[in-house]
Amino acid sequence: QVHLEESGGGTVQAGGSLRLSCAASGYTLGMAWFRHTPGKQREFVAFSSRSGNSVYYGFFVKGRFTISRDNAKNTVFLQMNNLEPDDTSVYYCAAEVSNNRAQYYNALRYEYWGRGTQVTVSS
Repeated sequence: QVHLEESGGGTVQAGGSLRLSCAASGYTLGMAWFRHTPGKQREFVAFSSRSGNSVYYGFFVKGRFTISRDNAKNTVFLQMNNLEPDDTSVYYCAAEVSNNRAQYYNALRYEYWGRGTQVTVSS
């Protein structure tokens, strides 16, 4: 069992930045961020392999976000710059602990999820 805890959400003005953190209680392989806004489908945001050699982003990121991780601390980060009102959402951290064949953008790949952190971007 792995517990994930997100932090770093908050309210910023458009154009601002936030850095999300997700601390895992144990060993993880790939880690990802998703977001969910009421009334919309859950969206894939970013993925990092354990080594950090493979990173992927949702199409809407457009170079604004950066995912990174510190394996010594079992923590993954999401640096979000140039935030837009459409980025307002609850951001969830997800982790995989066993290799499976689901794609990195597929929520089914991840066995563990955090409770989410709210990000609000005002115009």
